Amino acid sequence: MKKIFWIAGENSGDLHAAHVIKHLPNSQYQHLGIGGPKMKTAGLQQLYPFERFAVMGFWEVLKHLFFFIKVQKQIKQIFQNENSKPDLVVLVDYPGLNMRIARLAKKYQIQVLYYISPQFWAWKQKRIHHLKKYTDHIAYILPLEKEYFEKYEIPSTFVGHPIAEQVKIRLTKEQFAEKFNLNINKKWLGFFPGSRINEVEKLLPQFYRAIREFPAEKYEFLISRAHSLPENIFPHDSKLQFISDYNYELMKYCDFLVVKSGTSSLETAYIGTPFVIVYKTSAIFYFLGKKLVKIDKIGLPNIMMQKKIVPELIQNEANGDNIARWIKKYLENPKKYAAMKNQLQEIHQLMEKRSASLATAKIIKKMLL
Repeated sequence: MKKIFWIAGENSGDLHAAHVIKHLPNSQYQHLGIGGPKMKTAGLQQLYPFERFAVMGFWEVLKHLFFFIKVQKQIKQIFQNENSKPDLVVLVDYPGLNMRIARLAKKYQIQVLYYISPQFWAWKQKRIHHLKKYTDHIAYILPLEKEYFEKYEIPSTFVGHPIAEQVKIRLTKEQFAEKFNLNINKKWLGFFPGSRINEVEKLLPQFYRAIREFPAEKYEFLISRAHSLPENIFPHDSKLQFISDYNYELMKYCDFLVVKSGTSSLETAYIGTPFVIVYKTSAIFYFLGKKLVKIDKIGLPNIMMQKKIVPELIQNEANGDNIARWIKKYLENPKKYAAMKNQLQEIHQLMEKRSASLATAKIIKKMLL
């Protein structure tokens, strides 16, 4: 039986990797590594609780430094031991740890597949050289990455974006409204603060400030809550609905959304509901990012289309007053609202033609022949 070692350190990576694992049955492949509940359900033997890896930014990583050192030491022991040594390492996004593990795998002559590679074209462009040196193949998901991999002669395959096969709407709007006691005659505003606690703690207060600008008798306020987050960071407020497990329904049925930059912004774009992208991090991490980032857009939909079709509110601009102003700007202007919906439809059409998980599973099977 072939052994595959996986690392996915975030909710989105957990979902993407789980879909790939489903194409690689446990009767033929042993799956071990770091992943979340969806990967575990698909057949992964977890090394550590998934929640420990949901950190972001320089200081947050520094606070968990000894934990990450411990993780690397254990992975090194697994790679060294002939009885546990995997035949293939599959790295899913999460470059901070994964680039180190790629180097470690190469040291012990283990093949490496990187699925959803680091966004080196945006910042830390030297990573392209590390990818060439420490990986055997890259399964990439954004068409714009093709020219970089070809330029540096890195073995790679465009597999399409996994979102297209993962977005499943399970409830009608009426069923969703009944389940969460929502008034279908009101306007629905949805908010996605993310799954990392340090992001959520920065964005939630701004979301609440924005919500105060809208009367509760005319609006429903829906906030996505990741299971990995502690309940005590969310307030008890009868006019707020906290939604878990039904993100895609939330995205589809709201009239307007406020979404943290990252995978959820691309999911929203694919579903097609008008929205604004927000991003807020620590001052030092933002300062460093400004020095390192090589592109002028932060939202994945805008990067993919290479034009700004979704407004971006970054750092100090991501405040409650600005968020409320942008919501009103679209909801009070039907032409502007319809124009964004039309542009989002272009993204949907671009993404819906491939099965990224099946294509990636085929690459894995080929590498393990």
